[in-house]
Amino acid sequence: MKRTISILILLLIAVLGKVSAHALWIQTSTVGKTGQKQIIKIVYAEPNDKPEKIADWYSDVKDFTLWVTGPDKQKVKLSTTEAADHFTSEFTPEKDGVYTISVSHTAKELGGKTKYQFNASAVVAVGKSVVGNDPALNPNDISVFADASKIYKINKPFAVSGFIKEKPADNLQVAVHSPSGWNREISTNTQGIAEFIPIWPGTYSIEASKSEKEEGEHNGKNYTSVWRCATILLDVK
Repeated sequence: MKRTISILILLLIAVLGKVSAHALWIQTSTVGKTGQKQIIKIVYAEPNDKPEKIADWYSDVKDFTLWVTGPDKQKVKLSTTEAADHFTSEFTPEKDGVYTISVSHTAKELGGKTKYQFNASAVVAVGKSVVGNDPALNPNDISVFADASKIYKINKPFAVSGFIKEKPADNLQVAVHSPSGWNREISTNTQGIAEFIPIWPGTYSIEASKSEKEEGEHNGKNYTSVWRCATILLDVK
């Protein structure tokens, strides 16, 4: 029954074009140190909501693959450990620079005639080097990027960039969820940039999604559209 409801919700999202939905989120500190383990947690949930138990995750989303791309552009697969409502992982930065952690998983099951793809990312700044602070190091079909060299503060403009297939995305709808429960939807300009002014400190959940008409076959079933989402968590001081 719960899986049926999940599929119906995804269908409604695809039809109405709503931005916020259940998605994968990568939780980790945005700052790391060379030679020190970076702990990662992956959850499946609504923005700022309680994580779902893994047994209830949609389709085969739990079979995602986690990657880290270092400042040297080397992409490494990370192993994960399953818990009741999340997965954990870790890696140890070997040099200063910016590390991009990413997930891209297309669900095995279709929602009606729609194919669903879940993307998530995080950036970790190690030391003072900005090598690797590049959205191109996230190869996901849809992604949200925030400059890892900047410190984001309340009452100051906060810019994120949206990309679709590694190109700046114009008029991409982005949902911003504050730690206080304040939510806002913004859209990217012709350069793929969207801005907002955070009012409260804490971790903000950023989620972008897009539905597109596309025909093809997925696991032996025909589909006519694709829904993709991308998430990132960002700290505001």
